[in-house]
Amino acid sequence: ILHLDILTCTKDDLAFATDFKLQARRNDFIHGLCAYFECAFTQIHKPIGFSTAPFCRYTHWKQTIIYVPKPITICAGETLRGRLECKPNPRNKRDLDISVTYQFNGKHSDMNDTVHYRLR
Repeated sequence: ILHLDILTCTKDDLAFATDFKLQARRNDFIHGLCAYFECAFTQIHKPIGFSTAPFCRYTHWKQTIIYVPKPITICAGETLRGRLECKPNPRNKRDLDISVTYQFNGKHSDMNDTVHYRLR
């Protein structure tokens, strides 16, 4: 959703909004969206990186789950579309205020909602 180059990014880059779409590979239920980060240190003698993705090797950092209010029934090939907005919290700059607005029109579900989340 967002790529930041630590050598060139600014504080203003930490507030962003971006559209997304997720296509289902199988029939299933969506109870939430998983947020994670990947990091690469490339400006060193032996570049190294890691991911906190749920399908990657375990790290002590975890993923964040943003639950949806009602489960979404999705079929293979259907697409969940949305917009994610993220910005530092005005009272505590270490917290992030995240809003996810999503739309889904599928065979078994029809949803349009916004979820607000504070990452601490």
